[in-house]
Amino acid sequence: MTYHLPAGKALGGPYVVDVTPEKAGWGYSSLKVLELPPGGSHTFDTGDSEWIVLSLSGGCTVETADDFGHDTFRLTGRDSVFSGVSDFAYAPRDARTTVSSTGGGRFALTGARCSRRLPARYGPASSVPVELRGTGNSSRQVNNFGAAGVFECDKLIAVEVITPGGNWSSFPPHKHDEHRPGEESVLEEIYYFEFADHEGTPGLGYQRVSPSGHGRNTDVLAEVRGGDVVLIPDGWHGPSMAVPGHHMYYLNVMAGPEAERAWLICDHPDHAWVRGTWPDQPVDPRLPLYTAPSQ
Repeated sequence: MTYHLPAGKALGGPYVVDVTPEKAGWGYSSLKVLELPPGGSHTFDTGDSEWIVLSLSGGCTVETADDFGHDTFRLTGRDSVFSGVSDFAYAPRDARTTVSSTGGGRFALTGARCSRRLPARYGPASSVPVELRGTGNSSRQVNNFGAAGVFECDKLIAVEVITPGGNWSSFPPHKHDEHRPGEESVLEEIYYFEFADHEGTPGLGYQRVSPSGHGRNTDVLAEVRGGDVVLIPDGWHGPSMAVPGHHMYYLNVMAGPEAERAWLICDHPDHAWVRGTWPDQPVDPRLPLYTAPSQ
């Protein structure tokens, strides 16, 4: 199994990224990235999965219809993942959904197989909690648009992380590949990367996943660039390293078999002490890159 999918290696149909449970060899998590030209549109059936449509760049209209009704949501979107928080739309399972864009853009469809049908909904950018996590060179920004406890889904958990150039995130390394009630949950995870360039020079970073002794014993050390995907069925994941001069963005998509939708993690015992140093250091002054709009 290849766990690092460089840009262009995860193509599927109309999608520049098309990760499904079947392709990943697991049970729940999906990610599709759709690029639309000005005036373009795309229709898909949600099937047995719930989906959040999120702008990576540009605005769009999301229409979803099923036996329970028809809903239309207009997403303002954003210029890029480094320019602001985006609004989003939730499309339930067993529905037909159309994404259309007058100006064109790039849109992430984050999905998870689920059993419950929840109603279609709009998520305003103003409702997205922007969290600053870690301090010093472990500082990063987390946009918790689809986090457990923030936005209701059946199985899907999705967040965005921005790591300033030169910083490490997903650190200390952590895992969520064992069922330990109240301590750790089983979640399959997808990382999708983008980078801020510098005077036209593309950025890059590095992603580590090391075996935990559970599942497939996933082992990855990858140089990642814009449009790359890393699949994490199990294992200690982190650090995610942004090279100096280039901010790193990644979209995390998670889902799993747990009855409770929760992000419960276990830190690597060799590095868990790092959290204890955070109160003695300031947060990177470059953060937040932006905050959620007031309304």
